[in-house]
Amino acid sequence: MKKQILDSRRAVMIAVANGYQGGRECAAARLGIPLKRLENQIYGTAGVKPLDDTEISVLEREEGTTHLPDYICAMYGGVFVPLPDSEQTSADLYDLSFSTSTAKGTVDLLILKALSDGEIDAQEAAEIRAVHSKHMAARHAEIDGVIAAHQRRVG
Repeated sequence: MKKQILDSRRAVMIAVANGYQGGRECAAARLGIPLKRLENQIYGTAGVKPLDDTEISVLEREEGTTHLPDYICAMYGGVFVPLPDSEQTSADLYDLSFSTSTAKGTVDLLILKALSDGEIDAQEAAEIRAVHSKHMAARHAEIDGVIAAHQRRVG
């Protein structure tokens, strides 16, 4: 139930590379670079520039993750919400609704667990806020999906 809190661009790059199917080796191959170069880009060693947004996006799109936009949006106090697909089915809308309900339940469970000792510490607060951001993004995506699916078509 722990939500990974990515508080730096380096943490984002590590999460993306490690989360790529097959790990860092496959991520490096997908980007067409040697593993050592990828590691240097992640950790900023050997005078190598870090991965750019496009490279991170290539890996994330294939894995279906949103670590980079989540991180950037959080820097500005916001949440990342992907644009809805206007061709969504009722099953897709149900999935969005279920994701929203699940995220809300996770937030509530984290709060309950954190309050078990009578107070919420800084780590618990950060985790609650991170999962709450996911809940708000899921709710926003759910609403956008319903609107897109049921919007009057002109012409």
